[in-house]
Amino acid sequence: MTLFDGVYPFYLQQRKHFVFDVSTIIVIIVFLTFASSFLLIIPGIRGRARLYWMLRVLLSLVVGVVIVAVQFTGDWESGWVTANTSYKSFSSAMVKADIGLHVGLAGVNVTLVGNPVNQVNETINYNEHFAWSFDADYDHSYNEGLEKGLPSPILYVAEKFTTESPCNMHRQYRISGHYASATLWVAFCTWLISNMLFSMPVLVYGGYMVLITGAFMIFSLLSFSTVRNSLLCPIQFGTASLLIDYGGSFWLTLVIGLLCFVAGITIVALHYFNSDLLKTFFDLHEVRAEDCQEMTEVYINPQFMSNARSPPQPSRISPGGM
Repeated sequence: MTLFDGVYPFYLQQRKHFVFDVSTIIVIIVFLTFASSFLLIIPGIRGRARLYWMLRVLLSLVVGVVIVAVQFTGDWESGWVTANTSYKSFSSAMVKADIGLHVGLAGVNVTLVGNPVNQVNETINYNEHFAWSFDADYDHSYNEGLEKGLPSPILYVAEKFTTESPCNMHRQYRISGHYASATLWVAFCTWLISNMLFSMPVLVYGGYMVLITGAFMIFSLLSFSTVRNSLLCPIQFGTASLLIDYGGSFWLTLVIGLLCFVAGITIVALHYFNSDLLKTFFDLHEVRAEDCQEMTEVYINPQFMSNARSPPQPSRISPGGM
């Protein structure tokens, strides 16, 4: 194989990052734009309501951005191993490299980073994405990798997830990822409904919808974790084993789901035991007080009131005036 400036001519260098891709960055930018727009309104809010309003908005946006962003991340499960392994097929060259496997809801990323990066007169820094979403063909992506001549460790790991592999890992992860993604989109819908209920305001029903949002986020975690109910094929590189465990997106979803449970339970409890405190946090007392103040502050003309209180005098008609 010939090289051109240290790069294989048939290998695409721009690969999808195993945690963030373009979709995730777009989601974060959109929510940051909303957050910036709401923060610009803060100077126009008076008193403690400014702090309460900022907490409500930021907490709600954090929940929304996490629900959407984790759909596109690739670290629901991840693992690394350092091993001495063959680099290419039909070659006796051995390299020492860090091999990583990162599983998302829509596919897997396999990374290969040399240790050191420059070995066998090459820069060993690969990251390949293999998708299994509804509009993607995992086996086709794997076959393309074979045609490109990807490094042997990447093809070995990716082969474990093909439909023809006896490991049956493709079916397990694909189904669990689809159900987890579906429940997260339902959680996003309930999050939108909860914000609409809080703005009406119907506080207790908004609290119920926050609880439902947290429940669906937990359901997504349960759906994804079902892959561990079956035995997974070992991924061996000599004496070293590549083991994967729950990654950052999984734990972040768990934290936000529990946060929704705490927030929902707090809102419902305050509605039944201390509604005044709940109304103060949602700035309802001040609104009603201002309305009452505006209605009671009536300016009266004293001259008009004195004329209205005095009885009308009967007019006298003189006989000579006829």
